[in-house]
Amino acid sequence: MSRVSVLFVAPGEVTVVHEPIPQPAPGEVLVQTILSAISAGTELLFLRGEIPANMSVDSTIGALAGVVRYPLRYGYACVGRVVEIGAGIDSAWIGRMVFAFHPHTSHFTIHIAQVIPVPDDIDSTQAALLPNMETAVNLVMDGEPIIGERVAVVGSGVVGLLTTALLARFPLARLLSVDPLPQRRALALALGAHAVASPDECGEYGVFDLTYEVSGAPDALNTALGLTGYAGRVVIGSWYGVKQATLDLGGTFHRSRIRVLASQVSTIDPRWLGRWDKVRRLDVAWEMLRCIDVSRLITHRLSVEQAPDAYRLLAEAPASALQVLFDYETR
Repeated sequence: MSRVSVLFVAPGEVTVVHEPIPQPAPGEVLVQTILSAISAGTELLFLRGEIPANMSVDSTIGALAGVVRYPLRYGYACVGRVVEIGAGIDSAWIGRMVFAFHPHTSHFTIHIAQVIPVPDDIDSTQAALLPNMETAVNLVMDGEPIIGERVAVVGSGVVGLLTTALLARFPLARLLSVDPLPQRRALALALGAHAVASPDECGEYGVFDLTYEVSGAPDALNTALGLTGYAGRVVIGSWYGVKQATLDLGGTFHRSRIRVLASQVSTIDPRWLGRWDKVRRLDVAWEMLRCIDVSRLITHRLSVEQAPDAYRLLAEAPASALQVLFDYETR
């Protein structure tokens, strides 16, 4: 038996490689992966090579340390079971289902401190969406919606839909979801949006106090700014990589007092650090995974051997492919 891993060979080229299964060192465990989730927006940027030169892959995740250099292993949503332990690890870990921020692979070793136990009442599908749910929780915290506000979410990918689902739990006056794809607009309604619109139609819904831009498309930032009223807030959850956003900051923007905030899940806003840490935020994400039916976001489960097909689907068929999971028990 060998390990199967996804490898971005060069910009635009993805393959799978077979390797020996690693052995855990002291303080480590060996995890056999059940599922891993593709984070489409970020992973397609890395696959296409649309990342700024000399940028670190992710300095906050041990398995993604180092600068961007191909061939590249990527991904950060693996759920599996501990099958072996290194010296110094309690044998009670054997058989435990765990989550790890780790690239797509069927087996991996990891230090025990970087392993997140999956709660007993959470299944592997729910657990695979933990990073996306944590991102949605972070977006809501950064935006600070309040009772009676009008809120818009521009972009209905997985993160946008989860953000919409969380915002639907607030007593808002209006919650609008904006996306060009009718299939995703329908999902937004099912998850609690009060109304949906295409980018061309959204101006008909008036102005908003708080707008989220989570589409991954730089042009959508102008849509978000256009929706936001005087002294409103725009929270940018998208990462555009090397793509530039050409902003319309003339006209009414100069006098609008709109605040624009970058939101990214690898850190916690300093305003919260007196009482919040990553463990507390993850606890909230687990709770939201219990409350929200994330299974409706899963459109494809493919064997890891089908990795090239998976990325092709996400790049070429966004109307039908939303959340794609690699299933390691079908190979």
